[in-house]
Amino acid sequence: MSIVFIPSFKQSFLTFLAIILTIGIGLFWLQVNLHSLMLICLLIAGINAWHLSKSGFKPIREAMNEGVKAALPAIYIFILIGVLIATFIQSGTVAVLIYYGLELISPVFFLPAGLILCSFMSVATGTSWGTVGTIGVVLMGIGGAMEIPLPIIAGMVVSGACFGDKMSPMSDTTNLAAMSSRTNLFSHIQSMLLTTGPSYLIVLIIFTILGFEYKSNYLPQEDLDIMLGAISNIFSINFFCLLPFFLMLIMSLRRVSAEVAMISASVFAVIIAIFTQGANFNDVLNSLHSGGSFNTGIETLDQLFSRGGILSMMWTLSLALLALALGGILNSFGFLKVLLAEILCRVKGAISLVTSTILACFFGNMAMGDAYMSIILGGQLFADAYDRLNINRSVMSRSLEEGATLTTVLIPWTTGGAFFAASLGVDVLSYAPWALLNWLNPLVSIGLMYCGTIFFQNNPFCPISEEVRMSSND
Repeated sequence: MSIVFIPSFKQSFLTFLAIILTIGIGLFWLQVNLHSLMLICLLIAGINAWHLSKSGFKPIREAMNEGVKAALPAIYIFILIGVLIATFIQSGTVAVLIYYGLELISPVFFLPAGLILCSFMSVATGTSWGTVGTIGVVLMGIGGAMEIPLPIIAGMVVSGACFGDKMSPMSDTTNLAAMSSRTNLFSHIQSMLLTTGPSYLIVLIIFTILGFEYKSNYLPQEDLDIMLGAISNIFSINFFCLLPFFLMLIMSLRRVSAEVAMISASVFAVIIAIFTQGANFNDVLNSLHSGGSFNTGIETLDQLFSRGGILSMMWTLSLALLALALGGILNSFGFLKVLLAEILCRVKGAISLVTSTILACFFGNMAMGDAYMSIILGGQLFADAYDRLNINRSVMSRSLEEGATLTTVLIPWTTGGAFFAASLGVDVLSYAPWALLNWLNPLVSIGLMYCGTIFFQNNPFCPISEEVRMSSND
């Protein structure tokens, strides 16, 4: 959809400010439901869009549709992850992983080991959502049984999952950032390593230190036996239960689309549930909608094994739809573009440009509810500024990921934030302080740019463009 009228900076700023204040005051002070707040924000944006177009509701509806349409793949995955969690529980896959995890993983090394495990899986599969919805759920169960605070566990899972989603050549956001910046994929990854590598090392050290705080959280052997017995009384613990998980992992490694991999693993898990767990066929099918119901005698296990199903994702999905519709209006009617253009006019150097790119993507996530839209819009708006300052496009692609990919899960109403909260059972505002990589990496990136400018003649964190380098060699 083309923009009907270009709004003034004043109107764009006031519209965006009204949205931020509505969410901030309503969520933190009045404690209003987030869905209601997003509906009010949608009304604010719609009234301002109508004031611009003066042509009825049709252009506004089209803008909302465009916002939702851009994230349709994510919406499908929302539903499939609910199905996947339900089937993995019914088949005993989650139970087997928790059973052996409780026996083998030490509380001291749980946090750093979990971080590395989530990182490897997300790098291998290219998806943070799949990592959170599978191994993340298992780690929440294991860590909860060790009485490690759930927000810390969730933050560890999110950090590891987002590391892989950012760095994997199979990740959609990695490819999208490179494409939007018109830079080589592996140049983009190499550029990210300069800032993400040090950030990840810091996060790993912090979680290792935190692990020693819980070194005494070993379950007494009697309690451990009770918990393991409760699991084995409900589920048959055997190798076959792990086959759905391995099937999904192998298909992801072979770059099969996420939807196909999740559907295939879910179908296989249903078969495993019927033939190895002796589950009733009707109960398994009903669990796809509303999750299962288990009575182990241990409340934490009952809560974990009763999760999943399409219904469990509806709160998240409805919130995402409202946020995406809001983003469609703000994007299609030019409110966000006008604000970013004003920022670009004030950018004079490399440090301010990188900082502006990261912040613009963060606010783009807040406004549009989705990292994909922020990456694409950022690539369109900031490209000329990087060329004007002779900065390599890989610096821009790196900054797009640090501002968009990493921060989207720190915002409750984005697709990523809503999904992670629903999958892990911990709200965004609780796990966000512990999602160390997600907020530390952008800060490290800006800090390294500043240090590189001061201490190095040629800033290694902000290389000049290839065209400039070639011309200087000539």
